[in-house]
Amino acid sequence: MVLRRVATECPKKVAGLVDLVNLPTALREFAGGQSQMSHLTFFRRVWSYIKDNNLQDPTNKNVVNCDDKLKTVLLGRSKVDLAELPMIVKIHFPKVPKS
Repeated sequence: MVLRRVATECPKKVAGLVDLVNLPTALREFAGGQSQMSHLTFFRRVWSYIKDNNLQDPTNKNVVNCDDKLKTVLLGRSKVDLAELPMIVKIHFPKVPKS
């Protein structure tokens, strides 16, 4: 619902989230071998991986305890705050230069 409203107000922002991007090798392994994926789809895949493998800290749900596979995506960090998660994933998706 929010994405739909943003799409009508500022379509360039949404395009950056949903356009397919060639993934680097490390991210391809995490994404199950897919060579292209959108920023939004990849973030959702990371989030579902965290939920499926119960990687949130049981005492503090705002912290993710990374396993070896997740560390490859999250810059080798063993713990990541949930507020930092979108920024870290965004690093792997550089802005396309304006032409």
